[in-house]
Amino acid sequence: MAYKHGVYVSEVPTSILPPVNVSAGLPVVFGTAPVNLTADPAANVNKPVLAYTYAEAVAAMGFINDFDYTLCEFMKSHFALFAVAPVVLINVLDPATHKASVTAEPATLADDKVTLVNSGVLKGSVVVKSDDGLTAYVAETDYTVTYNTAGMAIVNRLPDGTIPTATTALTIDYDHLDPSLVVAADIIGGIDAITGAATGLELVNEIFPRFRLIPGQILAPKFSTDSAVAAVMKAKASNINSHFKAISLSDVPTGTVDNYADVAAWKNNNNVVDPLQVVCWPKVKLGDDEYHLSTQLAGLICRTDADNSDIPYTSPSNKGLQMDSAVLAGGEEVWLGPDSAAYLNGEGVVTAFNFVGGWKAWGNRTAAYPANTDPKDSFLAIRRMFNWVGNTLTLTFWQRLDYPLNKRQVQTVVDSANIWLNGLVAQGYLLGARVEFLPEENPSTDLMDGIARFHVYLTPPSPNREIDFILEYDPSYLQSLFG
Repeated sequence: MAYKHGVYVSEVPTSILPPVNVSAGLPVVFGTAPVNLTADPAANVNKPVLAYTYAEAVAAMGFINDFDYTLCEFMKSHFALFAVAPVVLINVLDPATHKASVTAEPATLADDKVTLVNSGVLKGSVVVKSDDGLTAYVAETDYTVTYNTAGMAIVNRLPDGTIPTATTALTIDYDHLDPSLVVAADIIGGIDAITGAATGLELVNEIFPRFRLIPGQILAPKFSTDSAVAAVMKAKASNINSHFKAISLSDVPTGTVDNYADVAAWKNNNNVVDPLQVVCWPKVKLGDDEYHLSTQLAGLICRTDADNSDIPYTSPSNKGLQMDSAVLAGGEEVWLGPDSAAYLNGEGVVTAFNFVGGWKAWGNRTAAYPANTDPKDSFLAIRRMFNWVGNTLTLTFWQRLDYPLNKRQVQTVVDSANIWLNGLVAQGYLLGARVEFLPEENPSTDLMDGIARFHVYLTPPSPNREIDFILEYDPSYLQSLFG
């Protein structure tokens, strides 16, 4: 060691660590999008896209008011109806495979243009030919392809091109997207054995490494009515990057389950009964647009969190949805009374209910209820608080990994966590909470191996799902008759 003579300063790590912010309700949404309307249709296939604005989402995914493209449904609900952000969108529709081909579609020019019959037209696939099919014209020289506000492709004759001015009849070949070709297996996805590339729900594990944001909700509107998709969504929500937890939102298929009394049987028969699952029935409608209830519930959860400092201690139940009717697939209206809505809640199903104050989300329970009545598993708000606290502790104390396991390390973790939790208690987000380092949970063999366990006690408030008033006739007040 070098000889020293003087005054020197050194630093030690702060003994109290501030918590890392975690976005509690970040939706990660899998589905289909009209990518033909984007600059590069192949660019955002099975690639997570983070969007903070409607414009960002539209630029990456395209948009038309056709909810056969399920990401369009979610984008409109989340950005336009609930005005919340951000969201991670993952389109699984591949324009190379999920497409149909049209050969020699008859086209009649009017004012030097014609609108093609099918939506989802891939601009680069359009080939314009003469009426007899013998002459093929050149794109950008003889004609251009543009899109109208409805996303329909328009072929425009160029004045300096070789399509004769007198010509009104043409034939046109093209490919167009077909979202009906996307099936459950595309949403579930997998890992390519050769390239190692992830697709579908396997991409959940890429969200945090890409964006430093933890998924809070996992959705696949329409596709989550498939029990296999719902099962994989739940599995991914339970073990994100081996460290984090989220919830998954699923829908009951309203095309086959058209009576509220049959919803519980579908839920149980399809094994949608996990604490990290939320089950929704029926669909909801606003104007001419039909939404899956999971889509609007995700927006409502984010809006509720935003109104509470991004802390998920408040239930979305009895909060307003953006709808004017509850419907089955095809538009038949559903009207639930208090008893039938309560029955669905008692079976662990969230529904839409119009009783006092307009249409509201109705239900506090996860899919685990009624088989599992543990508050941390059966109440949605408490389950989400446990997820959020666990995710926050993981991120906050990751920086303390591999420090020497000594008294300073233990005290730093205990003190920092307790200060944070005490703040949550003081603000009413928790009824009580503490962290302890218990001898019985830390045997010498584990401590020797570098393993330390900290016991976190916490009690989020339960939703006040029932308020009872007891009325009693009191005859003593009869004395008021005598002045």
